[in-house]
Amino acid sequence: MIKIAPSILSADFSDLRSGLDICMAGSADYIHIDVMDNHFVPNLTIGPVVVKSIRPFSSSYFDVHLMVTEPQKLLNPFVESGADGITFHIETIKDPGDMCDKIRSTGVDVGISLKPSTPLENIIPFLDKVDRVLIMSVEPGFGGQKFIDSSLEKIKSLNQILNKYNLEKVEIEVDGGIKLENADDVISAGADALVVGSGIFKSEDPVNQIIKFKDLARL
Repeated sequence: MIKIAPSILSADFSDLRSGLDICMAGSADYIHIDVMDNHFVPNLTIGPVVVKSIRPFSSSYFDVHLMVTEPQKLLNPFVESGADGITFHIETIKDPGDMCDKIRSTGVDVGISLKPSTPLENIIPFLDKVDRVLIMSVEPGFGGQKFIDSSLEKIKSLNQILNKYNLEKVEIEVDGGIKLENADDVISAGADALVVGSGIFKSEDPVNQIIKFKDLARL
């Protein structure tokens, strides 16, 4: 079953609780939380204090994506704030294997992400340590960007690599520019989870939009 993960980066930051309510009303599988430090990416967003403050209002899976220069420093604060999964960027750390082990030791799911320009080969040595790979299909930093079409080949290639190494259990998550119009192509390429921001929260009826994505994912 394909999972749908609304990104609250595109929700109303003055009323994040209503964003959580939308996700739960639409039976979203994950709530995707983008963490940016204005260093690795040119934007500044949610910290662990915010995650801790919204955690009591949702029983959903909190899918935390660390787009930060030193993810190891934020690991424990986000785990303690209620993250269910932590994803870090391969580009940000000298020893990704050690980072995977540190995340695993906290008891949450382990994810590794790569920017559009980063070759898949860079993550192959660590695939047996992770629960998910997050493929960025836009340049990280801002919501509402256009999907990079070459990402489809990257998804297909990753799917082949995972099959080659008998790692089919590793989830392929795709983040950036996903709309109802291209979601089927992303799923057909091999995605297991779709992160959707403006495609949900900027629609006229966000709850119904989540349901539409979930219906599409069932086909």
